[in-house]
Amino acid sequence: MKPLAIILILFGLIGLGVGAFSYKTSEKVVDLGPIDVNKEKTHTMRIPTIASVIVLAAGALLLFSGRRVGS
Repeated sequence: MKPLAIILILFGLIGLGVGAFSYKTSEKVVDLGPIDVNKEKTHTMRIPTIASVIVLAAGALLLFSGRRVGS
C-alpha cells in the first residue's frame, strides 16, 4: 500500500504544480501525389485542481492509515 500511496501523492503534487500539458498532432490536409501538406495542431489538456487535490488526499490517507497507532 505504501508504494501506491507515494505514487498517488506524487501524481497529486505534479497535477497541482503543472496544471496543464500540451501535445501536438499532425493532420494531412492535401495529398497530391508527391506533394503532401500537413497541418500541426497543438492541444492543451488542463488538469482540474479538484482532481489533483483528491488524488493527493487519497494518497495521504493511504499512507497514514497504514501506520499503527499505539503499540
